[in-house]
Amino acid sequence: MDKTTHGRSPLGEFLSTRRARLKPADVGLPDYGDRRRVPGLRRAELAQLAGVSEAYYIRLEQGLSLNASPQVLDALATALRLDDAERRHLHTLSGEPRKRRRRLPAERVTPAVRQLVAAFGDSPVVVVGRYSDVLMWNRAGHALIAGHLAPDSPDHAATRPNTARLIFLDAHTKDLYADWPRKARDVVGKLRQAVGEFPDDPHLASLIGELTMRSPQFATLWAEHRVRAWGMTEYRMRHPVVGEMDVLQHSLPVPHEQGIRVVVTTAAPDSASQAALHLLNQSTGPTTDEPATARTPM
Repeated sequence: MDKTTHGRSPLGEFLSTRRARLKPADVGLPDYGDRRRVPGLRRAELAQLAGVSEAYYIRLEQGLSLNASPQVLDALATALRLDDAERRHLHTLSGEPRKRRRRLPAERVTPAVRQLVAAFGDSPVVVVGRYSDVLMWNRAGHALIAGHLAPDSPDHAATRPNTARLIFLDAHTKDLYADWPRKARDVVGKLRQAVGEFPDDPHLASLIGELTMRSPQFATLWAEHRVRAWGMTEYRMRHPVVGEMDVLQHSLPVPHEQGIRVVVTTAAPDSASQAALHLLNQSTGPTTDEPATARTPM
């Protein structure tokens, strides 16, 4: 019997959950129906597909063999049919037993980032950190995602919003996304990617522990070990002020600022959604090039 080992290592947990996701028919293997005692592929089947020995694969999944070669990881990723984000995550997890990481610098919004935010004009912009904290937003960004919160809340660590907390624990934000389950999966997948990049980070561990305890939906999604890359994603939003909109959220990494991203929301030119974004911006007061948090140093 193919026993699953839990809690051995992040790499082992990821391999195990990805293996359980695949059905034999997905990879051209016979399905024995009720005779199959494990969900998804057996370890021996996956090892055969990847061209490695079953014993070696078992050691990897149990966390007993460290630092697999890039070639082996790529073979496993192909056998598991991982997408690009999952493949990168697999490589990141495999390199986890390494020298202690240097202390990460404090997250801050530099003058260059403020200048970039101002360059987007009336488009909603939110700057998020490596833990999904909102480090700043412009007037339109605040109105779009969290108009019910104080405009200056990102300026103070004690009140700084966190997008993951908002998605799972804030009723306003849950109502904001028409397809909330998809948005929730995306948020969890990005946090899972962050854990791979910043293992053993106490701030991140505390956030995940809090969400696991307070949100059954988060706990269920977290256990799936799915990974999502930052990029460009389309969502339908139901805003309490301007109604329904189809928008694109673009995530832009900030050079030399580890983990910090500028998230810009746009809509198709000359569309009703673009008109709604413009109306929302007008409803927030006089237009200004100054971001909502620009007066407070970070």
